[in-house]
Amino acid sequence: MDVKAFLKGLSKNHSLGAILINMMLAAFSLFLNGLGIYLTIQANIGVAPWDVLNLGVSRTFGILYGSASITTAFIILVIDILLREPIGIAMFIDAVVVGKSVDFFNRLNLVPKSSSIFMSIPLIVVGLIVIAYTQFGYMTASLGCGPRDTLLVALAKRAKKVPIGLVSIIMLSTATLVGWLLGGQVGIGTLICAFCAGPIMQFCFHTVRFDATAIVHQHLTDSFRTIFAKAVN
Repeated sequence: MDVKAFLKGLSKNHSLGAILINMMLAAFSLFLNGLGIYLTIQANIGVAPWDVLNLGVSRTFGILYGSASITTAFIILVIDILLREPIGIAMFIDAVVVGKSVDFFNRLNLVPKSSSIFMSIPLIVVGLIVIAYTQFGYMTASLGCGPRDTLLVALAKRAKKVPIGLVSIIMLSTATLVGWLLGGQVGIGTLICAFCAGPIMQFCFHTVRFDATAIVHQHLTDSFRTIFAKAVN
């Protein structure tokens, strides 16, 4: 059996079996992605911009991080749909699994909150590495980008004269400001996440020879068409 050809076939999601396998791959990767986020939170020196917002919503409304994450993710998902951006099955998996995964690891209390900067920085870096490798697994499923990444692309398309990097800075700064006003934790860890997440992701992708730009994500309607066509046959 040609394993490389088999994996290439899976990435195209041309069969019900391929879609189901990739849904499980996306769900498992996003579950571990939640572990990475959990580690950055336990570093206790400030969190990534979107997590500042999620924690702010969590503290303001007295709900779990996961519930706050799901709420913000689905609001962004609705905005993506209104902006007529491509939607994939994995976007819904992303919206639900990541937040609840963080709640799960919080409940296990695997890693106590750090009280030392000498422990915090390595912890946040490990968290970012875990996030990067799980993004690789999630993207490999080819079932759609996350709601926030899709929003970034949508805004960049509409702000044609503004570089996507600047659009990203404005979007993340807005999320951080709103989250901070709601009580989210901002600190040196926020800066580490904002400026180091990209380079760390690029390095991790390089180690597995993964080119994210080569992935062609399947639209939700195409996934349903394949699923129901196989079901009818």
